[in-house]
Amino acid sequence: MIRILSVDDHALLREGIAALIGSQSDMELVAEGANGREAVELFRTHRPDITLMDLQMPEVSGIDAVSSIRAEFPEARIIILTTHAGDVQVSRAMKAGARAYLLKGLLRKELLETIRAVHAGQKRLSAEVAAEIAEHSTSDGLTPREIDVLRLVAGGNANKEIAAQLSLTEETVKSHIKNILAKLEASDRTHAVTIALKRGIIEL
Repeated sequence: MIRILSVDDHALLREGIAALIGSQSDMELVAEGANGREAVELFRTHRPDITLMDLQMPEVSGIDAVSSIRAEFPEARIIILTTHAGDVQVSRAMKAGARAYLLKGLLRKELLETIRAVHAGQKRLSAEVAAEIAEHSTSDGLTPREIDVLRLVAGGNANKEIAAQLSLTEETVKSHIKNILAKLEASDRTHAVTIALKRGIIEL
């Protein structure tokens, strides 16, 4: 039997997953959690073969929970379930130690097969997610400072306010914004923020 832990802050989604797993003769749902903190505690208690982890949850995010679990249990096999196909978020999740990344819209079609594949030691990415990564694989990543600037742009701050908050000159802020627009191939500040949110570079 493949023993499974399911963690998502939406009860309805957990019910759907429970029904899918319950219909399989080789799988068993051993526990359910609603946030990253519960995920870590439940993993310690049940030591599941596979953990299904939502990315954006209250208290502790999915990526932080993956990092915590993998630090304690390096063999943990975790599948990320999310509504976001953002390439940066995928990279973060995989770096944290996730073995697969699946879009929630594809659960009915791909979840059971992905669980079996990861249990057998494979790694999996949804086709959409793989395409998103391939599309941006050659693009220059933003520097940590550029991400700081972009977060403040997303918060509605003008260049002068950004300069004051980050102890930079206004000229430096303008230069960062110019680089951000070029790297993200954005037409203006708002477009840059939209792209960054979609790709998971920043969160609001």
